[in-house]
Amino acid sequence: MRELILLRHAHAEAASAGQADLDRPLSPEGLAEAEAAGRWLLEHGLVPDCVLCSPARRTRETLEAVLDVIGYVEQRLEPAIYEATPGDLLALAEAQDEAERLLLVGHNPGLERLLALMHSGQSGDYRGMPPGAIAVLSLPGDTPFEPGIASLASFWWP
Repeated sequence: MRELILLRHAHAEAASAGQADLDRPLSPEGLAEAEAAGRWLLEHGLVPDCVLCSPARRTRETLEAVLDVIGYVEQRLEPAIYEATPGDLLALAEAQDEAERLLLVGHNPGLERLLALMHSGQSGDYRGMPPGAIAVLSLPGDTPFEPGIASLASFWWP
């Protein structure tokens, strides 16, 4: 069995005048949410083998807060996660075939649509992932990532 953990970035500040979306930091509420996400992962024994994270500041800050709780994990910034489609995210996850437990830190609508695609087989069947939410998908160990192949093992939000 393999696990794919999806973590949406926590609440971020609104963009200030002239500020790029990529540069939006977490709000104080978001920092607390990210720390809570790290505690939840640790308490449930869901420390990943590998992390792929969007380069956006709010996702990096979410991951930093999580890692402050769970400890160091192999990680890589992956520019393709920012504004990714479910297919893009699926391809990134599948390329990490050595990881038994992979964490993707990213954005909606890509994450919530990937969750729907992997669980129900339909990317339009999504129900939302609030900021700071975690979805844990269980997948058969030896099969390729395909629509509808995963079961939703856990869903948490702050």
